[in-house]
Amino acid sequence: MLVEIHILQNHAPSNLNRDDTGSPKECTFGGVKRARISSQCLKRSIRRSEIFRTAMAGHLATRTRQLPELVQSRLLAEGLPAELAAVAAKKASGFGTSEGKEQEALRTAQTMFLTEADIAAVVAVLGAAAREAGGAKALEKVPAKDLQAQAQQAGFRPISVDIGLFGRMTTSEAFRDVEAAAQVAHALSTHKVDHEFDYFTAVDDLKEDAVGDAEEDAGADMLGDVEFNSACYYKYFSVDVAGLVANLTGASMGRTVPAEEQAAAETLAAEAVAALLRAAVLTTPSGKQHSFAAHQLPAAVLVELRPVATPVSYANAFVQPARQRGETSLVQDSLLKFKAHVEALTAGFNLPAAGRFLLAPESAVEIGGVETVGDLHTLCARLTAALASGEKVGSHG
Repeated sequence: MLVEIHILQNHAPSNLNRDDTGSPKECTFGGVKRARISSQCLKRSIRRSEIFRTAMAGHLATRTRQLPELVQSRLLAEGLPAELAAVAAKKASGFGTSEGKEQEALRTAQTMFLTEADIAAVVAVLGAAAREAGGAKALEKVPAKDLQAQAQQAGFRPISVDIGLFGRMTTSEAFRDVEAAAQVAHALSTHKVDHEFDYFTAVDDLKEDAVGDAEEDAGADMLGDVEFNSACYYKYFSVDVAGLVANLTGASMGRTVPAEEQAAAETLAAEAVAALLRAAVLTTPSGKQHSFAAHQLPAAVLVELRPVATPVSYANAFVQPARQRGETSLVQDSLLKFKAHVEALTAGFNLPAAGRFLLAPESAVEIGGVETVGDLHTLCARLTAALASGEKVGSHG
């Protein structure tokens, strides 16, 4: 089962995702400049949101370079002498590369998604090596690459929901790579965008009370500008539910999965997809939000469940940019273009669906063959029910 989420969301003036110069990210699409929010930004805002973290508590990993510090603190808690724990932490800094090259600082060479089981396995391997070595100098001579191999050979370690959804790529032998079950597109504005600038100043609050040269103290103490835009974005997410289940169980790496474990993974995967949907709808990237507070909810959310993994983005609905015209607002025009494109592609390509649900609280727009729902709770419930009814399809392709 493939779950696809399509969102139309209009944001007030903002700078939600900046490039290296501080400008809002952009791209060219349909021959005109569009506002853009990167997929990485969207994924992080969802993954780190309170909504997703609360729903998936106990099933999440940590993305960090601080593995050596975690190893050191846990080995000290186990009673390992400080000198040995320090050397073990240094060895852990080499777990970020296939060569096992140790780093100067207590950090791995790359930022990695690590589950609690991953960290525990590294701690166990390094703790055993430290005790076997008997001394710090002996442990220093043990290649970190050899210790990585021992951690990798510790057997199958379950991965977390966020790793299963968004994938993991490392160059370390201690942790297996995971192909993401979810695909997230860069969000694009449905219309042409021109950036604007906010010129700002800051003035000393106590200047009026200061004694001295009034002319010298006149004016602002600081001035600058920040670039921003306002855009209606099209966001697209797809989740291969079968792929997520296979990641969670280890079937994706050839592991034979007991029936009870398979059923538990299917339940967890359904919960994860619903949590992803809710977080995608209610979470906004944090860029420059203290300056703009652009917390607007979506105008429309379309969820489609497909029995075959054939993803379809509707971004081409906006090749011809949406625009305000007469009494039709920019958002309404975006919705009308979206409706026409969805209906045309669904009919023209005979796109199959096990369920299609639309939430558009402020619009009377209906899409042919799509069930309109009145609120987010109902949308999530209909998604969960549809996944449950198609469980065997979602689990086994």
